[in-house]
Amino acid sequence: MEPSPVQSATRVVGLARSGRFTEIEELFAPRLRAVVSAETLRTAWATETGAKGSISELGQPTTEQREPGLVRVSIPVTCEHGGLTVVMSVDETGMLHGLRLAPPSTISWTPPPYATRSGFTEQEVTVGTGPLAVPGTLTLPRRRGPRPGVVLLSGGGPFDRDETSGPNKPLKDLAWGLANQGVAVLRFDKVTHTHPDVASAPDFTMSDEYVPHTVAAIHLLHRHPAVDATRVFLLGHSMGGKVAPRVAAAEPSVAGLVILAGDAQPMHHAAIRVTRYLSTVNPGPDIEAAVAIAADQAARVDSPELSAATRAEDLPFGFPAPYWLDMRGYDPVSAAAGVDKPMLILQGGRDYQVTVDDDLARWRRGLAHRPDVTIRIYDADDHLFFPGEGPSTPTDYDAPQHVDPAVVTDIAQWLAPNRGNLTRFLPTATARRRRS
Repeated sequence: MEPSPVQSATRVVGLARSGRFTEIEELFAPRLRAVVSAETLRTAWATETGAKGSISELGQPTTEQREPGLVRVSIPVTCEHGGLTVVMSVDETGMLHGLRLAPPSTISWTPPPYATRSGFTEQEVTVGTGPLAVPGTLTLPRRRGPRPGVVLLSGGGPFDRDETSGPNKPLKDLAWGLANQGVAVLRFDKVTHTHPDVASAPDFTMSDEYVPHTVAAIHLLHRHPAVDATRVFLLGHSMGGKVAPRVAAAEPSVAGLVILAGDAQPMHHAAIRVTRYLSTVNPGPDIEAAVAIAADQAARVDSPELSAATRAEDLPFGFPAPYWLDMRGYDPVSAAAGVDKPMLILQGGRDYQVTVDDDLARWRRGLAHRPDVTIRIYDADDHLFFPGEGPSTPTDYDAPQHVDPAVVTDIAQWLAPNRGNLTRFLPTATARRRRS
């Protein structure tokens, strides 16, 4: 008798807990094996659990029928200093067709204090056309008159429209906060979230991941009668900020860019830096091995031998070689310098994923000649612009938090500068956290 999907998934977590990643790889269906190797999984597991400590408990698995022949099994994992959820797609023979490590999901999101639900309406929309269309949400202020509009882009990974991370939804915070200050906001599920198979396509690139749907979202806002078509902006977080200049080059009607923690250091180099940082948070042989693997994979990306034929399983994050060839040839700062649009670049001072020294310094150098570029640092904020104290770690994202209200108000003032002084919405202590 074949094991049930829950039994198969529970076995996988047990193997990962014991460091037996080669045995997990043997359970990969061909589609998954083409993009993920045992070493890639080892790196991801060590990176995710490195700051959380050893596993103390496995929670009750939950199941969901996602498509014919596949069951999605989610297993909560409790660690010494936090937790995660292992999400797997399992067929009737116990083979894995999908596997990802997600934040814990036991706590529900609650609205931020600066977002009053009565101040806006929301409606579901479809972004794009054809088989790769994705769902989205349009958030409209109740105030009369044409409003500026902004399209939100989430960071790297198969994020939903809210950029959900455990109990937190930073893009939903931004959407509701900005709508309360008179800005129309459109956010949408990434194509890799709604159609996960596209990420394993051999010719998949960063442009495929972002550009077509973002351009479609911009056009959707342009056509909406409640939005001022001359003031449609683009706001990208993390990798969404990195790719924003490429979108603006593809769609010149964009009125300006807001870049939140946009990574400018090459991503495969940043992966080594971040993994090394996590090795200092919770040292151990697994995370040290992950540093070595990240360095080896990054060297393959840098190699002149990299070609479309290079195996995805030998490259960072299991992305196909065309993805890395596209990324390797793209400099977001140079691209931004070539976009004749105003920009607002925001950075958290406590961010260890995208940093002041490694990333913001590049934006500053490359755009120093531009008087229409404003740069601000929020000393207390981490990568998701959640305020806090002390060194930031992945476990910080496990607790429910909200985007810094100073960030929301600064963005709103930049998008709609003629709306008057909005700082009355800000607590004085929060306003002091930002600096240019």
